[in-house]
Amino acid sequence: MKFRCSECGFQSVQWFGRCPRCQSWNTLSPVNESAPQGERSARAVVLSAAREDSGHRLRTGIGELDRVLGGGLVCAQVVLVAGEPGIGKSTLLLQISDRLGQPERPVLYVTAEESLEQIRLRARRLGVGGDGVVVVAESDLDAALEHAQDGELSCLVVDSIQAVRRAGVASLPGSVQQVRECAARVIELAKGAGFPALMAGHVTKEGGVAGPRALEHLVDTVLYFEGDRSYTYRILRATKNRFGSTEEIGLFEMRECGLVEVPNPSEMLLSQRRQAVPGTAVFAGVQGSRPLLVEVQALTTRVQYGTPRRLAAGLDSNRLAIILAVLERRQGLPLFEHDVFMSVAGGVRVAEPAADLAIAAAIVSALRGEAIDRETAFAGEVGLTGELRAVSHLRQRAAEAARLGFRRLIAPSHGLDSFGVDRLPGVRVEGAADLGEALAQCFARS
Repeated sequence: MKFRCSECGFQSVQWFGRCPRCQSWNTLSPVNESAPQGERSARAVVLSAAREDSGHRLRTGIGELDRVLGGGLVCAQVVLVAGEPGIGKSTLLLQISDRLGQPERPVLYVTAEESLEQIRLRARRLGVGGDGVVVVAESDLDAALEHAQDGELSCLVVDSIQAVRRAGVASLPGSVQQVRECAARVIELAKGAGFPALMAGHVTKEGGVAGPRALEHLVDTVLYFEGDRSYTYRILRATKNRFGSTEEIGLFEMRECGLVEVPNPSEMLLSQRRQAVPGTAVFAGVQGSRPLLVEVQALTTRVQYGTPRRLAAGLDSNRLAIILAVLERRQGLPLFEHDVFMSVAGGVRVAEPAADLAIAAAIVSALRGEAIDRETAFAGEVGLTGELRAVSHLRQRAAEAARLGFRRLIAPSHGLDSFGVDRLPGVRVEGAADLGEALAQCFARS
């Protein structure tokens, strides 16, 4: 006989009053390990003889979501939609259900956080008809999933996985053991029946979904909703995707009628740019296959105390520290006398090393009090010796800059000819070997 902790899943052949792993009291209970009798249902086959998937994907009707998924949902795919409470997970799931649901093949929407009346009020606000959506307001997952046997489903939605429970698990809803058991039941049903399943999961204070990595390894795809709730824009990003890339992002705007796709994110993010102001630079970035132009802002002030402050919003603070060190050491700028504050306008997070040159240009512009030409964009990685390293997809970056009215793109000169950017109409790509040369080109025409 074995004993298992109902909180963390720890197993032992000896009973303890206190779990050795999670330190919870009186949570170990005996488990039945008797194997079921009968023949095995699964059979072993040679890999070369296995049946191949046709590659058909189920389009959700939401272009930004399909882009992040890799073209749509795959048969029997299990997707976890994670994010902070109130970020828009339930809104997105209800909109997906309305697009996928059909009267002959409905979507089963299991909710344990809202009543039927509350769901109906939200559906009316979002303009969701719901003719193809079957809603079950039930916290008992097994009882709710009995409705999946009534007919063929097009999709299963569980909102949220922390709120449902299984009667055979001796722990409260939201505990690690309950979340794992409920997720395993949903995955088993989806894989067996062949329809996709989507689950909503809240992010804890530590940044994990329903606990420390309790679900990420179980599902096929993990989608994270990013963005500050004080902003209207939301970014959907895949951190795990067995059937597509994890580089793509989807951009939405939260409105009264729900989440609305933003087809031209670069134009939206730069729509509130002011006239030439010191401390701003435009970065020509790429997210997956999509070019994305964002405004990087910098502010420098004299140090009021002994140690200068370095704060960054939407940027990697470690990367900012490296760029500041390069500017001080290689360019001789007295940054040790200034506090430096950096931000990416619009609440977007930039992690691409190609943003180094735009960050450095914004800092120098703020320090000098000189504005950068509004028609100039930047793309380039800065090395520790001050050299500029080549970036990928330079042609796409330049084409997007030209589409938005930029006349000049400053980029590393290494391998510039191989991208064919000299033939792009409307934009001139200027190469620079190091940071000093790029800054000289930037402020020569400001």
